[in-house]
Amino acid sequence: MRMKEHIANTRTIVEYLDRHPAVEWVLYPEHEQHPSKDLAEKYLPKGAGAVVVFGIKGGRKAGAKLINNVKFWSHVANAGDAKSIIIHPASTTHQQLSAEDLKASGVTEDLIRLSVGIENVDDLIEDLEQAIQAATEAASDLSLYR
Repeated sequence: MRMKEHIANTRTIVEYLDRHPAVEWVLYPEHEQHPSKDLAEKYLPKGAGAVVVFGIKGGRKAGAKLINNVKFWSHVANAGDAKSIIIHPASTTHQQLSAEDLKASGVTEDLIRLSVGIENVDDLIEDLEQAIQAATEAASDLSLYR
C-alpha cells in the first residue's frame, strides 16, 4: 500500500520536473528517455519505485542553493523512507571530488537525487518549486499538477 503512494507521488513529480524550465534532464526508469524503460516495464509492472534524479540548470551552485531552500524535504543521504528526501551529491556526499572525478563516478554537478515519500504530492511540488525558483529564478506553472 505504501509503495503505491510512493510511486504515484514519484510519477507526478517526474511529470512536474519534466516540464520545468530550470530542469535540464530527468532520469527515472519509467521516463520515456530512460535507457532501461523497456526493462522497467517488463520487470517492474507495479512501478519503478520512488527514486528519481534530475539535473538543475546552473550546476553545482544552483544545486547547493536548491538544497539550502527546501523546507519540506529532508536533506539526508539515505533513501527509501516514508518521508521525502533530497540530496545534491556534488555539494555534499561527493564534495571532495573534482569535476573530472564526479563525472567518472557518474555524478554530475547538476544532479539532484530525490527519494519521494508518501506526503501530499502538492506539498512536495510546492516546496520543490519555491526552492528551484530560489536557486535559478525560473518558475513552472503549478496549475498543471493540480
